[in-house]
Amino acid sequence: MHSALTEEQAQFIAVYGRRRVGKTFLIREVYDYCFCFQYTAAANLSSRKQLARFQLALREQGLKDVSTLTNWMTAFSELKRFIGLQPEGKKVVFFDELPWMDAPRSGFLSELEVFWNGWASARKDIVFIVCGSATSWMVKKNIKNKGGLHNRLNHRIALQPFTLHECEALLRSRGIVMTRRQILEGYMIFGGVPYYWSLLERGASLAQEIDRLMFMHDGELYDEFSMLYASLFKKPEPYIKVIELLAKKKMGLTRLELIKAGKFEDNGRLTEILHDLEWCGFIRGYSMIGHKVKDEIFQLMDHYTIFYFEFIKGKRRGKNYWQAMQGQSQHNTWCGLAFERVCLWHVDQIKMKLGISGVLTNEYAWQCRSDKETGREGVQIDLLIDRSDGIIDLCEMKYSKKEYAITADYEKELIQRKSTFAEVTKTKSAVHTIMVTADGLVQNTHIGEVQNDIILDDLFCK
Repeated sequence: MHSALTEEQAQFIAVYGRRRVGKTFLIREVYDYCFCFQYTAAANLSSRKQLARFQLALREQGLKDVSTLTNWMTAFSELKRFIGLQPEGKKVVFFDELPWMDAPRSGFLSELEVFWNGWASARKDIVFIVCGSATSWMVKKNIKNKGGLHNRLNHRIALQPFTLHECEALLRSRGIVMTRRQILEGYMIFGGVPYYWSLLERGASLAQEIDRLMFMHDGELYDEFSMLYASLFKKPEPYIKVIELLAKKKMGLTRLELIKAGKFEDNGRLTEILHDLEWCGFIRGYSMIGHKVKDEIFQLMDHYTIFYFEFIKGKRRGKNYWQAMQGQSQHNTWCGLAFERVCLWHVDQIKMKLGISGVLTNEYAWQCRSDKETGREGVQIDLLIDRSDGIIDLCEMKYSKKEYAITADYEKELIQRKSTFAEVTKTKSAVHTIMVTADGLVQNTHIGEVQNDIILDDLFCK
């Protein structure tokens, strides 16, 4: 975005990502809140009302004699006239929440294409920035547009949630003191969404803040779930239905399993929903090593959504609920599963600790069902790293409040897992067992099977 100001040709940049991830903040900070023209669309407005707001924005920013805007053709014509009145130099034009401008039968998208292709792209002084939380719209109508905007973008930025390291830096900048284990638990709830973290206040414990934000009726995040999906999808119900089904299955479901469980029609609409959710970062699609792409499994990955289904939906029980949950069995079980999700969001940090950042890898999950005839027990591995250097790392992720002790029984289980994996997949790679824990391993006689261990501090690397 900085370099766009020095390019000799007009620049068209799209920024997209899930709601609350900081897209608008990033753009404003980069350009120091100095725009030739900026407009923020409002949700669920008719084309007439959207045009009225656009007209008001032009007036407020200097075009006092703007004519009445009856359609987007006249709106872009007036915008071009306004830009033409500005002094020489780069002119940054910023459209925020672009998908909301595209009301049904408004003709907005075709006029946007004409504005860029027929006018702005022919100039040398335009930096055109668009962003939106409705990621599926941004991808389909803007980034993968098959019409007039096809291949017109100069740059696209898929803004990702913060890592643990970045969350720690944000807290430090706000003067909030937390241990890394407390930050980990916050990440299990908020994920890396900066807005959620920015709501935390100094002087209270994390549990107190979770109660205040999520379990009190006037908390800033009390209604976040309904607002989150409604802001991204015009008809959120089928999306939420898919999310609810995936929330019940830790490893996820295939498309065919979703059709059966949710009684969806076997058509392109479900595929579209899954792609939309994946583009928004709520789910991930992954394949199991040795399986075909058609067997892709979809897994819920959004920390806040998982927390909502586990502790909020139909379960709000007073303003001190989360503080009372600390140490309860349900809380402890959730910690174990949520820690695994945190690790999956930090595969780059795991690879860095293993010293394989520069090695080409593919990440998979893997499972095989028990076989009564052979006596083989079922195996489930949430993360394996298939490396181009002839090694496959089977990552075992275990959460505990102190050093994790591998027992004799668990050592046998680790050996059996590796043996079953090698036998079923018939891999020719060396198979290593990697342990990922919060505080490391107890150094006892049962750690010989572990090739490397990774601790919480390693997940905080840049």
